[in-house]
Amino acid sequence: MKKATVILIIMITVALSIKEANTSTVIIKGKASWYSQTDPGILLTTANMERFDDSELTCAVWDMPFNTILKVTNLENCKTVIVRVNDRGPAKRLNRPIDLTKEAFSRIADLDKGLADVSVEIM
Repeated sequence: MKKATVILIIMITVALSIKEANTSTVIIKGKASWYSQTDPGILLTTANMERFDDSELTCAVWDMPFNTILKVTNLENCKTVIVRVNDRGPAKRLNRPIDLTKEAFSRIADLDKGLADVSVEIM
């Protein structure tokens, strides 16, 4: 009985340690861009069929499930924003890992710059 209890405690401790270690993992580094409702070709709905709203803290990423929560950090000024994946993009030919809404991008960089070097973490 004591041996089983000790093993159970060890298993729980290991599981909690792994979960805590994986709560925030850098998965992408690259250029972030932004998009808004006034851009040519932007649809009224996002890829997951929500109404597109560039004042929301959302983003477009190709290889993440919808509703994944991401922390995006501007590597130049260390400003961060938390966003939710609800769209697909940017165009793969652009070699950018993430498109932020106008509001999300404005929280970490000057909109006039258009691009920012970022790291992206799954929360």
